[in-house]
Amino acid sequence: MEPGETDSEAVKRELREETGLSVTVGRLVGSVTRPFRDGVFLIFDYECQVRSGVLRPGDDASDVRWVDSAMLATLELTEGLHEALKGWNCLPKA
Repeated sequence: MEPGETDSEAVKRELREETGLSVTVGRLVGSVTRPFRDGVFLIFDYECQVRSGVLRPGDDASDVRWVDSAMLATLELTEGLHEALKGWNCLPKA
């Protein structure tokens, strides 16, 4: 987040920069903490609705794509991500 930026403003900006998509920010679905150097990152995850844009990777990624549940199960994810999304009811029921 930039100084003075709200969560909603930061989510919109980051998604535009990292994916090329413009979104409407919805409800907070959950949060996690991740260790970082001399402290931790507190990460808030929001539900979003895509409004416009073309999905493309930002300058810090080599690829970006939409995936279904079957493809998600084959991807190497950040530790704890799948469990967090499942616990927040953000994955389709199997």
